Amino acid sequence: MTGLGAVFRPQLAPERLRAVSRAAEEAGLEELWLWEDCFREGGISTAAAALAWTERLRVGVGLLPVPLRNVAVTAMEAATLHRMFPGRAVLGVGHGVQDWMGQVGARAESPLTLLREHLVALRALLRAERVTSQGRYVRLDDVALDWPPQQAVEVLAGATGPRSLRLAGEAADGTVLTANTPPDGVRRARRLIDEGRAAAGRTGAHKVVVYLLAATGPDAAARVRAELVAEGVEHVPGLGAAGDAQDVAEAVHRLAEAGADTVILQPTGDEPDQEGFVRFAAERVRPLVA
Repeated sequence: MTGLGAVFRPQLAPERLRAVSRAAEEAGLEELWLWEDCFREGGISTAAAALAWTERLRVGVGLLPVPLRNVAVTAMEAATLHRMFPGRAVLGVGHGVQDWMGQVGARAESPLTLLREHLVALRALLRAERVTSQGRYVRLDDVALDWPPQQAVEVLAGATGPRSLRLAGEAADGTVLTANTPPDGVRRARRLIDEGRAAAGRTGAHKVVVYLLAATGPDAAARVRAELVAEGVEHVPGLGAAGDAQDVAEAVHRLAEAGADTVILQPTGDEPDQEGFVRFAAERVRPLVA
């Protein structure tokens, strides 16, 4: 069955998260995803709060920008969440928006090298390994977690370009694709991910999570189009879904058929009723998605 979730966008004030998280859980939504966008809300702090306010909801963070984080800190925080809320946290890491990284003096000369080194070290630390690394960016000297996760956990990577997608297949347990990825883009991403997996000799499952810009209500089409125009992708076919539950479910099906394991509905930045949106996803769209 295709997984389904929704995003709590950081354009909303952080104090709104409690009500939205509880609405998502009460409606039976499977996953609520959060973003660590500069300079809005921290991914780990919001994830911890959402997990503490709920009992069953899975909470994803997509993404934690690796230029902002020492890998040991990422591992410590990830392990803490996984031990306190077993099976409910989903964490992804990525390059970060390069303009934002430049604003804080964290732009890497080689984002791909940094992400590779971060993924390798992070996954090793979360497997309770003792790590020494003298990479270009990641340097650890005999580091091991005192409180590693008690079960195997996934580390996802955000990727868009060909080299990043191959790297995700090679060094991550799953991939997060943006809402600017149409079904054909998901198929292309799957091919590149599989190339990376083959090069690394990996044969296990690789989860693909895709965001889908979505809106419902009388002004849904206008709101979705305005956001696509703002992103400069209004002419890309297959992006976004506007209309009733059937319209959104059909868009989810198209992404699933292209290779998405989980589709996360992304409301527009001006969504007027975030609690209503997560209930719409759980109660109206979910029954139509196999």
